[in-house]
Amino acid sequence: MALEITVGPPRLAINQGYGVLITDPDGQIPWPTDKGFYHCDTRVISSWQLYADGQPWDLLNGGNIAYYAARIYLTNRAIATEVGEIAAGALSLTISRSIGGGIHEDLDITNHAQAPVLFNLELAMRSDFADLFEVKSGRIVRRGRITTTWSQGRSRLTTTYENKDFRRDVMVTARECDSAPVYANGRISFQVALEPGAAWHGCLLYEVGDGVSVDKAPGACTDDVAHAQTGQKLDEWRSASLKIRTINEEYYRFYHQSLQDMAALRLPIEGTDHLQFVPAGGVPWFVALFGRDSLIVSLQNAMVYPNFAHGALEVLSRHQAARRDDYRDAEPGKIMHELRRGELAHFKLIPHTPYYGTADATILYLIVLHNAWRCTGDADLLERYMPAAEKCLRWIDQYGDRDGDGFQEYQTRSSAGYENQGWKDSGEALVNLDGSLVKGPKALVELQGYVYDAWMRVAQIYDALGKVARARALRKKARRLFDAFNDAFWDEASGYYAFCLDGEKKPVLSVASNPGHCLWSGIVPQDRAAKVVRRLMAPDMWSGWGIRTLSSDHPAYNPHSYQNGSVWPHDNGLIAVGFRRYGFAAEAARIARDISGAAGYFTQHQMPELYSGLQRDGTNFPVQYLGANTPQAWAAGACFTFLQMFLGFAPDAPAGRLYLDPVLPDWLADLTLIDLKLGARSFDLRFYRDGAATRLEVLKGDPAAVILQPYATGPDRWV
Repeated sequence: MALEITVGPPRLAINQGYGVLITDPDGQIPWPTDKGFYHCDTRVISSWQLYADGQPWDLLNGGNIAYYAARIYLTNRAIATEVGEIAAGALSLTISRSIGGGIHEDLDITNHAQAPVLFNLELAMRSDFADLFEVKSGRIVRRGRITTTWSQGRSRLTTTYENKDFRRDVMVTARECDSAPVYANGRISFQVALEPGAAWHGCLLYEVGDGVSVDKAPGACTDDVAHAQTGQKLDEWRSASLKIRTINEEYYRFYHQSLQDMAALRLPIEGTDHLQFVPAGGVPWFVALFGRDSLIVSLQNAMVYPNFAHGALEVLSRHQAARRDDYRDAEPGKIMHELRRGELAHFKLIPHTPYYGTADATILYLIVLHNAWRCTGDADLLERYMPAAEKCLRWIDQYGDRDGDGFQEYQTRSSAGYENQGWKDSGEALVNLDGSLVKGPKALVELQGYVYDAWMRVAQIYDALGKVARARALRKKARRLFDAFNDAFWDEASGYYAFCLDGEKKPVLSVASNPGHCLWSGIVPQDRAAKVVRRLMAPDMWSGWGIRTLSSDHPAYNPHSYQNGSVWPHDNGLIAVGFRRYGFAAEAARIARDISGAAGYFTQHQMPELYSGLQRDGTNFPVQYLGANTPQAWAAGACFTFLQMFLGFAPDAPAGRLYLDPVLPDWLADLTLIDLKLGARSFDLRFYRDGAATRLEVLKGDPAAVILQPYATGPDRWV
């Protein structure tokens, strides 16, 4: 039997909405660390320690019971008390927590000794109210004033931070406790007196306010968490989402954990009171609205939960830039990158109000609008969001193409802006062949593919709207871009595309994963696709755990870096779909097996944002990247992208047709989809291997609406 290895950071995390709690495995928050209870980008609790007469507790075990709830089991060390010594291990302490705006915390103690015990349970807390950006950077500046008050009558500790008109409150209320709390020396204490076999219980409710409104804690104890509002919404999410059955346990667990992670990262849309959400980026650092992330996740969820696209289109259109603002890198028609709610954003010490430093979100908005229309057949989507789409089209021409050469370039105008504004947005992500940093403006290879794809898709929308001349004009522009791109970016000597064009329009020939996105977009000629696939699957790019972001032969390669040699699951998902688009099903399935296999090593099969690009061999396993967000929306969504790839998923809900071209690999020989939505229709479909072929059975739904059609259309999908 193989040894099971679990990879993951030593922490516990629960989250819901804009609240995140990150603790050590024993449920405590040591000081100083980057752990804590974060709410709307502010750390409202920075230290949390529990003692028995001054002695710490020892961890037995702990873990998540849901993405929004955790339970930790501890026991005592030897404690000298006035009525005698309590032997080590005589007491059991269970900490149970659930989050839903605020936090509900249950403390349960049982006396397993044969004699009575008497001791003080002491809770020491601190609140630094640090902005998330400063915690992450390790440079925290105290700007305001913190005050603390204790109400004995209400058993409530209130800690308030005020800096001019910025305010945050955290209220901790003891409720239904078996002994009365007192507050002294910065600690809430309870006297615990227990006969042999007796138990003590207490509830603590943590609520967060801003001087105007309060996010309340769940009222029910954690034992009833499945029946609370958060649990009920999770059940609704599961009911509305695609379900699968398969004999492959690895992929089944990967899929169901990804579905759970996607549920965990749903942000409520302001101004709505119904089940409508937009995906956040990831835990702990990216529990916020992101343009690029929300749009890519919407594409990944096309089969699983197509309504994510509705939420992303709605919210991002609200924040579409109306004027130029260099500090925020905003330009008319541009789709935002990131919106923050903490102190730094409030006082505009960072440009995230929102910040618009992304070169791809505006283009991806068009792709998502088309995809959502094809998945749902909802003509109202076009009526509602085509005005925003028209602004996106104008931005591509007027601002995305900075110098009028027909290509998309970017360069920040902000004193606090991002140097790199594609999905590889770290400052070191774009490197020349010698390892030096590329100087801008930079024309990233994948941006050109995104624009080509967006123009072809919007042309199809114009056809449906009866605007034939506009459709023809867009296709003509797309063809010109196709030709110009393949002249300027292709390097015949290496048989591969340039990473980007630098500020002098010179091709940067560093071998990176980015050109793989061009297969997904369809901007690669059919006769070059095989060369791109071979280059990406060469040993310096293919790690065996997925395709690396940068070649291991490059002088800047570091397998443990953020984007210069690591493996990103979402990147691999888009590349795999591109492989299938050009007919390379076996190679696409190999990538999917890499990522699915890697997921099995991470705690709870929970796919992190990225992991190390070390080469796979018979004795190793995936290695975590320190600081990776887990869960992370587009990492979880990679599982759903592979599902689209396996089945050749091409919906046409406006015409009432579901086009499929299933090719299951030998390791996923049987797969059933339950409640696959196509507009108002629902299908149950079974796919199974019959020799080398894949067969399809329609178990529920109109069989005439399901049409087998080749998925490998190369550059001509949206003709």
